[in-house]
Amino acid sequence: MASPPGVRRADLPAEPTQARRFGKARTAQSGALHEDYVELISDLLAIGGEARPTDIARRLGVSHATAIKTIGRLKREGLAMAKPYRGVFLTEAGEKLADRVRARHRVVVDLLLAVGVPAEAAEQDAEGIEHHVSDTSLAAFGRFLRRQG
Repeated sequence: MASPPGVRRADLPAEPTQARRFGKARTAQSGALHEDYVELISDLLAIGGEARPTDIARRLGVSHATAIKTIGRLKREGLAMAKPYRGVFLTEAGEKLADRVRARHRVVVDLLLAVGVPAEAAEQDAEGIEHHVSDTSLAAFGRFLRRQG
């Protein structure tokens, strides 16, 4: 069987290397959902003092049932807690995760803006990149931005 145009066998990484890369991407995708939820909950709490499942669902564009299910997972993982008639709150671990995700987001947005990406596209693209970029790359982004500033 012939290779697709522009792809040679020598271009493929070793199987364990490629499997590790794909595995990292799958792990990041599953963690991204929780990260988006805790970041949003933190933002809602900071702005309005409460994070109701209905508001979370609307802002994430998911059904109320999906939001409730994911909030349940966050609670089981020790990232969130719910108070009757008061909405969702973050535990200390949840707040730390939200702060880390927010910082990653800011670095990615700032890098994209520095290389000329329009603001709205930078914000939108950062929503995906922030969950997949390695700490090594993120540190390099920060060094680059400090040199530019």
